[in-house]
Amino acid sequence: MDWLTSLIWHNGKLLGIQWSVWKVVGWIGNAVFFSRFFVQWYATEKLKRVVVPTAFWWLSLTGSLLLLSYALFYQKDSVFIFAYAFTWIPYIRNLIIHRRHAQAQLDCADCGKLSPPQSNFCSGCGARLSPAAEKAGP
Repeated sequence: MDWLTSLIWHNGKLLGIQWSVWKVVGWIGNAVFFSRFFVQWYATEKLKRVVVPTAFWWLSLTGSLLLLSYALFYQKDSVFIFAYAFTWIPYIRNLIIHRRHAQAQLDCADCGKLSPPQSNFCSGCGARLSPAAEKAGP
């Protein structure tokens, strides 16, 4: 059991790492960024097709901004900073596209099912969809 203690607490350091606030920010950024892999995997397995859920983009944005902060304020390494300096741009763009797409969905007045904006008829009940009436709603 002494080997386990020395592995976890080595030379007065947890896991042999000199911890600081910025080190914690960096590790949290890594964990958040890596967790997006599991979110995408779960969503794909659940639907049995390749899916990139909105949570994937939020995790990507959060993780990359945490890692950029770590690189800027702790590491001060130009390579590390440049690696995360622009990654937020496509993440935000994808979130904007997703939001616009979700807002453009047409709600069927008869059954309540959402349909793509270009639909003329509801795929759930076959009722005619009227885009003008949907836009006038709340």
